[in-house]
Amino acid sequence: MRRYARRWSKERGQSTAAAYVPLSFAPGETYQFDWSHEVVLLNGVTVMVKAAHVRLCHSRMLFVRCYPRETQEMVFDAHDRAFALFKGTCVRGIYDNMKTAVETIFVGKGRLYNRRFMQMCSHYLVDPVACTPASGWEKGQVENQVGLVRERFFTPRLRFKTLDELNAWLLDKCIAYAKAHRHPELAEQTVWEVFEAERPKLVPYAGRFDGFHAVPASVSTTCLVRFDNNKYSVTASAVGRPVEVHAYADRIVIRQDGRIVAEHARSFGRGETTYDPWHYVPVLARKPGALRNGAPFEDWVLPAAIERVRRKLTSADDGNRQMVDILNAVLTDGLPAVEAACAEAIAHGVHSADVVLNILARQRDPAPPANILTPAALTLRHAPIADCARYDNLRRTI
Repeated sequence: MRRYARRWSKERGQSTAAAYVPLSFAPGETYQFDWSHEVVLLNGVTVMVKAAHVRLCHSRMLFVRCYPRETQEMVFDAHDRAFALFKGTCVRGIYDNMKTAVETIFVGKGRLYNRRFMQMCSHYLVDPVACTPASGWEKGQVENQVGLVRERFFTPRLRFKTLDELNAWLLDKCIAYAKAHRHPELAEQTVWEVFEAERPKLVPYAGRFDGFHAVPASVSTTCLVRFDNNKYSVTASAVGRPVEVHAYADRIVIRQDGRIVAEHARSFGRGETTYDPWHYVPVLARKPGALRNGAPFEDWVLPAAIERVRRKLTSADDGNRQMVDILNAVLTDGLPAVEAACAEAIAHGVHSADVVLNILARQRDPAPPANILTPAALTLRHAPIADCARYDNLRRTI
């Protein structure tokens, strides 16, 4: 039995042994992209983040950035930030068969790519190439980068307050690593030096791609739109009609009929509600009492002068109504003008809405027209004489 097992193991090893051909890439020819999962401490909480890796195959220049998700808008943002750092891109990009890029896998190298992913590739003039399933060696450089970054950057466990601080630190580490380490093939040069020589061969950076993920949504009667297990407020005029949510890596833009009805920083928790109090100001015209207990107005930070007027009006019987009138003026006159009017009213020892609105009305009054300069050709040589006696000639004598 031992002899049989030894012979079988030897034959099996010879039949399954894999041999590979070393690859060589010209400057500006190819980059590789991949994801990895890393564990970090953000604001004292252990979090698993998704790290996007981009690697230039010729110079070995690396780029790493962390995100909360692996969604398509995160893919777009990672590419844009990497290409902005490189100041260009390559003519070909190698990927695995991630769902955010590939919709259908055919026999061989045939792929049906996602429409938005192809729009991004067309924007940057990149020809995407997908690996054979379960064949990570076809993008071996970025696979090795994942292990290198995990060992050198994420060990020991990183501690940061925010994801932005983590990404700023990672960017500095990538540049420092490239400047300090030798190129594996051009040993007399560092990775950064080879990268600087490769830069002129890159496809010029075409500017930021509008990388959003669009989702249709409805607006509730409380001016809220649900997206990704969270809610975001929109302007009151959008209630009752569908909207389109454009999800970016760091923000949410909500559009209706081509116009923006809301824009918020993106939330990645669950069950969170993000309010913009100004979206609800038109509703206060009908329900001024909601200013006191409305959820969007809790901890609302107003400019100093407006906040002083608000505190003074709390003692008035119709204080909420007066404050709503002042807030509504912001929608037409703008926040700086209303703040200046409130400051002027307080300087005169008054704080009523009538005074503030009167100040705004005086500011809106048109300035006196400028004097009209008469051309020399139209100047009268003999000024007319005011002689009312000439009207006596019109009198009729009966």
